[in-house]
Amino acid sequence: MKAVGIDLGTTNSLVAFVQNGHAQIIDVDGGKSTLPSAVQYREEGDILVGRAARDAAADAVSRTILSVKRLLGRTAEETQKLGFGDARIKQDGALLRIDLGQQQPTPVEVSAEILKELKRYASDALGGEISKAVITVPAYFDDTQRQATRQAGRLAGLEVLRLVNEPTAAALAYGLDKRTEGRFAIFDLGGGTFDISILHLVDGVFEVLSTGGDSQLGGDDFDSSFAKVLLDRFSLAETAVSQAFKQRLLMVAEAAKIELTTHFEAQVEIEDETGTEHCLTISRAQYEAIVEPTLRRVIPPCQRAFRDAGIRPEQLDGVVLVGGSTRSPFVHRFVADLFERQPLSDIDPDEVVALGAASQADLLSAESELRLIDGGDVLLLDVTPLSVGLEMMGGLVEKVIPRCSQIPASRSQEFTTYQDGQTAMDIHVLQGERELVADCRSLARFQLRGIPPKPAGVARIRVNFQIDADSILTVSAEELSTGIQQQVIVQPSHGLTDEQIEDMLQASLDHAEADVNARFLRTAVVEAERALLAMKAAIRADKDLLTEDEADVIAGVISDLEQAMHGTDHRLVQDLTDMLDKVSSGFAHRRMERALQVGLKDVSIDHLEQELETEEQGEE
Repeated sequence: MKAVGIDLGTTNSLVAFVQNGHAQIIDVDGGKSTLPSAVQYREEGDILVGRAARDAAADAVSRTILSVKRLLGRTAEETQKLGFGDARIKQDGALLRIDLGQQQPTPVEVSAEILKELKRYASDALGGEISKAVITVPAYFDDTQRQATRQAGRLAGLEVLRLVNEPTAAALAYGLDKRTEGRFAIFDLGGGTFDISILHLVDGVFEVLSTGGDSQLGGDDFDSSFAKVLLDRFSLAETAVSQAFKQRLLMVAEAAKIELTTHFEAQVEIEDETGTEHCLTISRAQYEAIVEPTLRRVIPPCQRAFRDAGIRPEQLDGVVLVGGSTRSPFVHRFVADLFERQPLSDIDPDEVVALGAASQADLLSAESELRLIDGGDVLLLDVTPLSVGLEMMGGLVEKVIPRCSQIPASRSQEFTTYQDGQTAMDIHVLQGERELVADCRSLARFQLRGIPPKPAGVARIRVNFQIDADSILTVSAEELSTGIQQQVIVQPSHGLTDEQIEDMLQASLDHAEADVNARFLRTAVVEAERALLAMKAAIRADKDLLTEDEADVIAGVISDLEQAMHGTDHRLVQDLTDMLDKVSSGFAHRRMERALQVGLKDVSIDHLEQELETEEQGEE
């Protein structure tokens, strides 16, 4: 059976497939192309999905869930900080649940209901059970959010062939992969999220040069801004109206927004809970003035995307509009001014991502139509939004896969033990651009046990970082002499927001000099600790080899070094470490001579000559 492409959206979701070499949308929910991403858990025990759930939301606010995509990979605390939490959201251990009374579904379960409905419509349209799909996700979705999307797919009975970034899917829908070379910006402003990606195409290979966005910005925010103005115009206090009225007001605001896409004026009418009728005529110019501050939030992510890609707007070969919010003439003009060119908008912006996902689903299928027509696949090369690495001694971060690395990616690095006889190593996986562990985000921890007890620095542990095509990170560690292995698939309990990623990137720039100095200091302190451990162990073992003057000098340097290690001057720590090595050189020489004498004790000259003769015969 054919594989389908699914755009699992914040406001609306779509499903598409390839037939006769062309991607096309499957009608859902009463012959429409879009299925509202709304789910209602009814008191009777059944579940409504789509328009029926959305239209009944005002009368059953407490049992209706809208924009669930914003909750994927979040904690209850994060939802409150981001401003879209409500009293129904509860934290149940590592799981976020939505308390609807008798039912307490997770965001994954709610998303699965939407996917089940899309799957049902697709199966009916294609005459057989659909079991495979490509699902799109925002480019900035992190590991947790991508894992949650996969889990929702599995819960809906779908094998998720690939998670494809929404901007990349849009480029596929426009057939940009058929060109030989070019740089394209994908401006994706949907109902709840904004994504900007700069793609580079060379001979059918898509490379994502940079990504950016705001996971809390979209058409829903336009509606909220307009609804707040309407409350003010109608002299209604936000705290004095019910949640049901607020929901109806949002629907009225959305209807006016859609009307103003094709008309210069829209009429707003709503009856409040006292029976008072409120009416207002809003012009397109007035509406644009209300939502412009919200729209201008796209500018910083776009500017950063250009900086990360190393190009200027005039070097682009095209700009693609994605998402229903880009239907607005205001948004269209805004994008044209921002990118200094007229954007591509030939394909319905609501459908373009699903159509691209269908193309990719077909290419990944054994019975691909597009592969037969085009004679090959489209290679998608995405990039990592932030660096990932490991904690080192002294609280330093060793970056293993830098940000903006192409994925899939696999990098290995070898590490060694810090202390004599060390038999285990803690592996702490981190994400971020700063130099110190305290300034980066912890992703996972695990321990490699069974390391053979050897002197410090002798054992070899290879740590491998692997990011697959869906941006899922797997970290493994192997002790090379024994082959003992341990690995973890990174599934943190909550995800990073786009704002947090932006903050982390900006912080890495703002604190670059301080971070480098801190790294130098930590490195110097770690080396000093290693030298002190070795020196104190040597003195305990062979104190009789020290002269009184040597002991006093070494003790003085040790005292100065220990004091410097609590300061901020990394050069002083390094200089005193070098001085400790210098003043103890005579002591180290005498220890080596003693070790040789002990090693040669009771070994006869005849035995040594016999061993040498055996080695010479072996070489012949």
